[in-house]
Amino acid sequence: MVTSTSQDVAKKAGVSVATVSRVLNHSPHVSPNVQRKVLRAVKALNYQPNRSAQRLRAKRSHVIGIIISDIQNPFFTAVVRGIEDIAYKHGYSIVLCNSDEDADKEQLYINVMRAEAVAGVILASTSETNPHVHGLIAHHIPVVAIDRRIKDRQVDSVLVANAQGAFEAVTHLIELGHQRIGLIGLPPTRTPGVERYEGYQRALRERGLPVSRKYVCWGNAKLQGGHDCALQLLDLQPPITALFVANNLMTLGALSALRERQLQIPNQISIVGFDDMPWAPLLQPPLTVVAQPTYELGQQAAELLVDRLEHQEKPVARLQLQSNLIVRGSTGPVPISA
Repeated sequence: MVTSTSQDVAKKAGVSVATVSRVLNHSPHVSPNVQRKVLRAVKALNYQPNRSAQRLRAKRSHVIGIIISDIQNPFFTAVVRGIEDIAYKHGYSIVLCNSDEDADKEQLYINVMRAEAVAGVILASTSETNPHVHGLIAHHIPVVAIDRRIKDRQVDSVLVANAQGAFEAVTHLIELGHQRIGLIGLPPTRTPGVERYEGYQRALRERGLPVSRKYVCWGNAKLQGGHDCALQLLDLQPPITALFVANNLMTLGALSALRERQLQIPNQISIVGFDDMPWAPLLQPPLTVVAQPTYELGQQAAELLVDRLEHQEKPVARLQLQSNLIVRGSTGPVPISA
């Protein structure tokens, strides 16, 4: 089997070897376009950086790799803090990587984790079908999936009861009299997006309300996605009377859209967000949310990984943590004029 070199990657990407090195070492002095070219070449050639073969034969590393999808999302900040505290307690250090929901970047970081022979990896996967995880498992590097499950892989996982949390949020709105409830959903290719949509649908069906796709807008998990989806749903006729938003950043975007439209919360429209953030109770009115045990999620993932390192033959563990609906001032009865 021919092993690719950094020179091969440079030739295929049309850049210098030094540029390849800068990309692989995460230098900020590389344009996004050049970075994409190099990452595509790395993927095409299945290039593995040479991190010294001796590390692979050495005693077990005490470094845990973490690959999350959005370092700017406070949800992941709290999760990583939980991981770090448990890792430190057990004598492990952490290395944090941000995939930015980019499968190519994720693959690169997985390859780096394997080459560095980390003790284990905690991963918020960009998709539920992740073939790159097999390379870690084949090298006896255990993986714990967080937030998103990884199908067809023997990996431990820690998830949140997404469907139940969404069900409780939408049921709360229905009990207040709302029937035209808009959903700003996460991408339906990932576990939270699929399950929160399932909970939304179940709440409507159990109360005898129709499930209409026109009331659903798939966001991108970012602030702008929440803003744009909210404007789209607000333009429906007859208008929606409530919004359920499937993550914290999109909730902020939706709130900015409601302010643009000068809609009073909850007198003219109610809103529930998924995730409780420190700013949520400080808003006017305070925000009704589905709170996730984010710090605990990180703790449990790290505990699972440490336990896996000490008991490699134990059965695969799949934990599901409960969410909690916190009712505040952003939800109220359906407007009389609706």
